[in-house]
Amino acid sequence: MKYWSKFFIPTLKESPADAEISSHQLLVRAGLVRKLSGGLYTYMPAGLRVMQKITQICREEMDRADAVELWMPHVHPAENWKNGPRWAAAREIMFRADHAGDQHKPSADPEFVLGPTHEEVITPLVKAEVSSYRDLPKNFYQIATKFRNEIRPRYGLMRAREFVMMDAYSFDVSDETSVVAYHKMKSAYAAFFKRVGVLAIAVEADTGVMGGSYSHEFMVPAEVGDDDVIYCEESGYAANREKATSGLVPADLADAAAEAEIEKFPTPGVTTIAGLAKAPHNVPAEEQFKTLVYVGDDGLFLIILRGNDELEEAKLSVLGFTKVRPATPAEIEPVMGAKPGSLGAVKGTLKDPTKLVGVYADHAIKLIGNGTTGANVDGFHLRQVNVGRDLAITGWGGFRTVRAGEPCPQCGQPLKSRRGIEVGHIFKLGTKYAECFEATYMDDQKQTHPLVMGCYGIGISRTLQAVIEQSHDDNGIIWPWAVAPYQVLITLLDPAMPEAQELAKAIGVAAELAGADVLVDDRDERPGVKFKDADLIGFPLRVTIGGRGLKEGIVEVKWRHESDVAKVAVVEVASHVAQLVDAQTALA
Repeated sequence: MKYWSKFFIPTLKESPADAEISSHQLLVRAGLVRKLSGGLYTYMPAGLRVMQKITQICREEMDRADAVELWMPHVHPAENWKNGPRWAAAREIMFRADHAGDQHKPSADPEFVLGPTHEEVITPLVKAEVSSYRDLPKNFYQIATKFRNEIRPRYGLMRAREFVMMDAYSFDVSDETSVVAYHKMKSAYAAFFKRVGVLAIAVEADTGVMGGSYSHEFMVPAEVGDDDVIYCEESGYAANREKATSGLVPADLADAAAEAEIEKFPTPGVTTIAGLAKAPHNVPAEEQFKTLVYVGDDGLFLIILRGNDELEEAKLSVLGFTKVRPATPAEIEPVMGAKPGSLGAVKGTLKDPTKLVGVYADHAIKLIGNGTTGANVDGFHLRQVNVGRDLAITGWGGFRTVRAGEPCPQCGQPLKSRRGIEVGHIFKLGTKYAECFEATYMDDQKQTHPLVMGCYGIGISRTLQAVIEQSHDDNGIIWPWAVAPYQVLITLLDPAMPEAQELAKAIGVAAELAGADVLVDDRDERPGVKFKDADLIGFPLRVTIGGRGLKEGIVEVKWRHESDVAKVAVVEVASHVAQLVDAQTALA
């Protein structure tokens, strides 16, 4: 049992100016965190208690899934990352950790970096310690601080430069057993989020710089989420925007026949899809080919979309480039022959097609069949361009952003979209990292094979804020029972009364014996202040003891998520609260 006067919860009446969303505002107002700098936060005592509870639930579920806890350094030799498969891409979001002394000049390449994740550390470790199939499978995890050089940190703990994450790494002898480990962790995640008290949906996701064959994100539905979830209630299909597909283009769609010869026409001053759609040309966006020029590693490539579609850059990962970025006008014109706004991929119109490493088209351009595109001459376009006859396409893929209303790829019903907060991610990595680090095992026939890996992450600090974003009202936070800083708050309206103190102690002891954490508000404050703080911080169960109530022989008991207040006899209140706690503890 803790007394508020000996604890420290510095609440605020007003929200900080830089807090843009409700959960960020409540984190600060409820005294859970304090900002040090952009993306860097101190966890105050009440916030730390929530973090510890979430961490413990995570640890229990990982242990139940047979994962083994360890602790790895946060400062990594850059050499480890250079030997891995993603240094070129990952270093853009990493902090370097050079010597801070005046006499030490930083080199162009860092000697050490701060770890955003630990594949490049755990793989060499397992290589050195595991050599036989008899030692496998293994799954190692840690719950520790990670670092990410967010250029624009925002939303509190949602997009921070320093954060707490559970990261786990499985090692198996085959693809089949790796799949078993993957689904075992997927089930552990579901159990964790259920116990924490947050609704998290598993959706198909892009593997990004992590690589691997497939992955799932766990998304908490929220209007202020950092990603879109595309889903179908009928079939159960769900994917994040970066991975989502639809049934917009039938698999058996035949190539359109050419309708006429290509015609070149002047379009002075028209440099956008919208501009070409206006008079006098009046070419609808869905009948235009949009040609985008990108740089993949050191080579230029083209992406062709419908004019009314948007590119989903994450989907370019299937092309196999380590780094991808839009080409600059200075890079485009020598190859294409024109500035952006008049570009196309029609055969014979490019100035120097030998400089391209590929021309990739989205499947949806087949819906156009015969359309309009840039002529690779400034101020000119081409009409009657046929997909099969005229476009120099070297590869096809799904590169567009899927929109709500398109048919579900599984059942054909209209897809829906909603925002979500990513709180967890799991990856089936395969042998990508093992091959880089030559991490192998020997089978029972003395044959050597690369280890098959999976990796798994839960954003512990993100989950804390996601709970608040999903569970609050106009008065403050509504904590789920299992992760509340204290589950039972005993509010003394007359803290100097000996009878009130004795009753608070009796109720507190009974609640603790039943399994609750108890805080007694013994501050010398007005009742209104105490009630507002109780609702702001979000203690699940509040017991109010006042002098007037004691004279009447009653105590008020109220759940944070309910408006009704129960009046319980003084002689029964300790056992009554204990029964309420028992019931909640059993559910948690």
